[in-house]
Amino acid sequence: MRSKGRKESLSDSRDLDGSYDQLTGNPPGQTKKALKQRFLKLLPCCRPKSIPSLSENSVEDEFELSTVCHRPEGLEQLQEQTKFTRKELQVLYRGFKNECPSGIVNEENFKQIYSQFFPQGDSSTYATFLFNAFDTDHDGSVSFEDFVSGLSIILRGTIDDRLNWAFNLYDLNKDGCITKEEMLDIMKSIYDMMGKYTYPAMREEAPREHVENFFQKMDRNKDGVVTIEEFLESCQKDENIMRSMQLFDNVI
Repeated sequence: MRSKGRKESLSDSRDLDGSYDQLTGNPPGQTKKALKQRFLKLLPCCRPKSIPSLSENSVEDEFELSTVCHRPEGLEQLQEQTKFTRKELQVLYRGFKNECPSGIVNEENFKQIYSQFFPQGDSSTYATFLFNAFDTDHDGSVSFEDFVSGLSIILRGTIDDRLNWAFNLYDLNKDGCITKEEMLDIMKSIYDMMGKYTYPAMREEAPREHVENFFQKMDRNKDGVVTIEEFLESCQKDENIMRSMQLFDNVI
């Protein structure tokens, strides 16, 4: 995935001023636009900034590319590997490069970017879990390829694709099952991220109660762990979960 082949120009992007759909150029509906902006803000390296339009032959763009440490693969290959169009990949790349000029983001940078959207709490632990889910080859960094591959699953994948991605996020040690300890770590990190000053106030025992409810619903054979099969079966039978999985359909 990290081949060093010559990267095609990714400079065909438009100004991200929020007055139109940043990826298609069409005026979006208010609900769709608000959901898209809210979701993208939660993902590092994808925050819209004031980006100048550059021609494909721009000298400035060529200079920028010469300073990038990691160059992503060509657009055609990324189009084949994801469900994004060429133009969508170009816009995503411009946003990624603005936040990560070197072409990759490490865990500390990832946490720093993510923390800006949860100033009322401590998002560092949850950001670490999220970073590990994007860092699929476990090399300690997230490249543009890693980023768009995960984003493609979350936004364009099938229900099973998305559920598998969520399971991988919760399976902290990647051994193929979710334990109560892992789920409790996840829930505590979410509560820490949301902060102590929410209304209504979160009770201290709430994370553990959520874990117990999760296992009561998911752990079919009551062996103390949730396997991917149990997770998929339980989620597919839950209307609320299925509805939440469809929230991101056509967000981009």
